[in-house]
Amino acid sequence: MVRAVRGAIQVDGNDRESIISGATELVTEVMERNRLTTDDVISVIFTATPDLTAEFPALAARKLGFHDVPLICATEIDVPGALPRVVRLMAHISVDRPRQEIHHVYLRGAIALRVDIAQ
Repeated sequence: MVRAVRGAIQVDGNDRESIISGATELVTEVMERNRLTTDDVISVIFTATPDLTAEFPALAARKLGFHDVPLICATEIDVPGALPRVVRLMAHISVDRPRQEIHHVYLRGAIALRVDIAQ
């Protein structure tokens, strides 16, 4: 079965280290909480709020071993009043688990984005 897992993290600033470390933390948590390996991952879409331009969040996934996984980065729409400095991901995964067993991950200030499903 193909499932999608979502996640987001608010990073400290618009610098390479903050973006890479935040994206690394997010990807690692998504993988661990869902008991995934890179072989389970079909593709990952990363987005960043318009105030994050210092690095591509997907670089963190590459550094974690996502060498054969298609990755792409995009910019979130610039909604007035939206939470700043947020990296989001949506990973498409191949697992034999029901949707209810997929754990979406919202970290740091990004918990406020989806209080209903943040774990």
